[in-house]
Amino acid sequence: MAAEGADWIDIGAESSRPGAAPVPADEELRRLLPVVTGVCAACPVAVSVDTVKASVARAALAAGATWVNDIWGLQGDPQMAAVVAEAGAHVVIMHNQHGTAYPDGVLAGISRFFETSVRLATQAGISRDRLVLDPGIGFGKTPAQNLTVLRSLGELKRYGLPVLLGASRKSVIGHVLGLPPAERLEGSLATTVAAVAAGLDAVRVHDARAHVRAARVADALYRISHG
Repeated sequence: MAAEGADWIDIGAESSRPGAAPVPADEELRRLLPVVTGVCAACPVAVSVDTVKASVARAALAAGATWVNDIWGLQGDPQMAAVVAEAGAHVVIMHNQHGTAYPDGVLAGISRFFETSVRLATQAGISRDRLVLDPGIGFGKTPAQNLTVLRSLGELKRYGLPVLLGASRKSVIGHVLGLPPAERLEGSLATTVAAVAAGLDAVRVHDARAHVRAARVADALYRISHG
């Protein structure tokens, strides 16, 4: 993935797919730490750990990871913000919730969540330059709500923080195309182009080479002035 142009590698040992069975911390660490250690030693790019457990994040950061990707945006494990702050790590704050009810609309719900997460980060001593926001495509959202978020990506820039989109192979793409995950590359590429056009800062993807190429062309079309 690094050879194909990835800027960092995200590693997780517990499925974050909605409905997946939880994994105890000791089993998550048994799966995760050898991979994190090996990748950090062999790979020239940064490594992030995808976990909701502060104890797992602490061990992974000690093993060489420099990012935490928290699908509960520092609002799951009450110790997570402190662990990130202590390590001086970066953190991806992803929006999530149980259920799909948004009385004021999905974008308003995401906004309130981010405000809470950023406050928790600040209180723990995590500097703003170490925060990245992720709207959480596929988490706590219906297909229609996911599409609403994808159509409104530019609005997420109003927080003044970098924004990451993780839509690769997600169920919303399957909903639109009627295709299984393995056949969602083209749809995933469309979301990367949309992210670039909206001014987002990063995408989390499975097929690095294809997405890097799509992003470079989208950059040339939407974001790079050639005079």
